[in-house]
Amino acid sequence: MPQNTHWQRDAPGAGRSSDPPADFRMPQYADCLARFIAALSLDRPHIVGLSWGAALAIQLYGRHPAIPRTLVLAGAYAGWAGSLPAEAVDQRLRRLLDELERPPAEWARAYLPGLLTEAAPKEMADSVLALMRDARPAGSRVMLHAMAEADLRDILPRIETPALLLDGDADVRSPLDVGKALHAQIPASTLVVLPGVGHLSNVEAADRLNAEVRAFLRRHT
Repeated sequence: MPQNTHWQRDAPGAGRSSDPPADFRMPQYADCLARFIAALSLDRPHIVGLSWGAALAIQLYGRHPAIPRTLVLAGAYAGWAGSLPAEAVDQRLRRLLDELERPPAEWARAYLPGLLTEAAPKEMADSVLALMRDARPAGSRVMLHAMAEADLRDILPRIETPALLLDGDADVRSPLDVGKALHAQIPASTLVVLPGVGHLSNVEAADRLNAEVRAFLRRHT
């Protein structure tokens, strides 16, 4: 991990953190997160992740099961390889890797329908686009390979900590069937479906998502 504490708020390859090695994969990201938690002296924190972050949370449990007090998994996958057909994984990976060779302004808008519903206000969509335009190609490439190659299905039945799954029923990026499959495999899980919400539920339905997370954490604190 970078030694500059100002950088340690961001994952490797994102924000102010330095780019990870090209062979970094989900286990290395999970170990990095475990060291971050240890550096902060956190005692069994609640782990919340969305999409890629949810896969990271599952991998963290798989490698460091004593760390999470609970898991909150929104728009989650058991990795792309663990939740999607191989041809869909290959298509996603190839498309994104090709597009990372060009400025985000040329391709980011095409991804909005997979992240937000048509009901999302323009200001919300513009905010998401601004974040996407800040993506760093080198770090993004490594994160994409990590997600594409991850198959975390073997971890799911071993999860003993309470888990909350939050899925939008209008999510076309991580369809509700993916969340239902995770729910069926994680023993102590609760599935909450957010009606009319797309993949970025933390953006499109922030109040509802926060209310569900707070209620869940109160029950398990």
